[in-house]
Amino acid sequence: MFSRRAVASCHVRRNAQRTRFPCRSLATVTDSSSASTSSAVPPLAPSKPKKESPKYTLNAAVILNRSPIITRTPTAFEKSYHAYQSRIQRALFNPFPNEFYFKPGSLLEGKFAAEEREREKEAFGGPGRSDSSDSDDAAIAASKQVMEVLGEEEAVKPMPRVHESDLKGDVKSLDRKGERNLYLLVRGKNAAGKEIWRFPQGDVQAGELLHDAARRDLHAECGSFMDTWVVSRNPIGVHQPSLSDENYIFFYKAHILAGQARPDGKNVHDFAWLTKEEIRTRVDQSYWVSVEDMLSDF
Repeated sequence: MFSRRAVASCHVRRNAQRTRFPCRSLATVTDSSSASTSSAVPPLAPSKPKKESPKYTLNAAVILNRSPIITRTPTAFEKSYHAYQSRIQRALFNPFPNEFYFKPGSLLEGKFAAEEREREKEAFGGPGRSDSSDSDDAAIAASKQVMEVLGEEEAVKPMPRVHESDLKGDVKSLDRKGERNLYLLVRGKNAAGKEIWRFPQGDVQAGELLHDAARRDLHAECGSFMDTWVVSRNPIGVHQPSLSDENYIFFYKAHILAGQARPDGKNVHDFAWLTKEEIRTRVDQSYWVSVEDMLSDF
């Protein structure tokens, strides 16, 4: 009796559960598509195309320098200092042994004695030192007579410190401004096609080293009739025309040893050897700010 009632209650509970939670059949294609559609993530908005990275343009320029060819003219203070040191040295040094270097009574002895007496007068402002003997006077007189007979009384004068090119204003001459550092400036086109005064420069090819490009561009714009020496493989400065411009110019220092610039007339139409002050008056202000500290003040 108890077992039948228990079995009957179990059947009732099982039927109630089936009614409350009906069994689902296997999912069909339609069901799966509808379920996936309802639970899928909304599609993303189309992505914007990536902005291309800016392309940088590299150029190599050469600051070609002609070093001073004569010493600078001393200032008044330097002249006074050297004259004072010369007087001290001449007053303290031992007498020069003329008889050891010159044959007594020879032409060279008389010539040296005359020059030495002039140096004494220049140093002390008087007739010279008191140790000059009568033999020196006789040797001087004899040498003057011989030179007058032979026609050798020509004073040796140094060359003038001002060259002819300075008087004519020839800026293409390498002999001008012998006391100053000169730099080669050319008149050519920039990236925008405008003619400006600048240093020799050119582009850098793919895989080319900067110092090799600088040497190649210098010969391309100014000819191969110059012996030049690029000081280092490292640039001494860089110039960017503007903040929005992606063009960079790297400068290299070089010296000219011989020859002269001969532009081909295609990229460069004119050239000049100028000092630092003269360069400032010809180049743009932004260009000058970049190269000012690379140039010598002397």
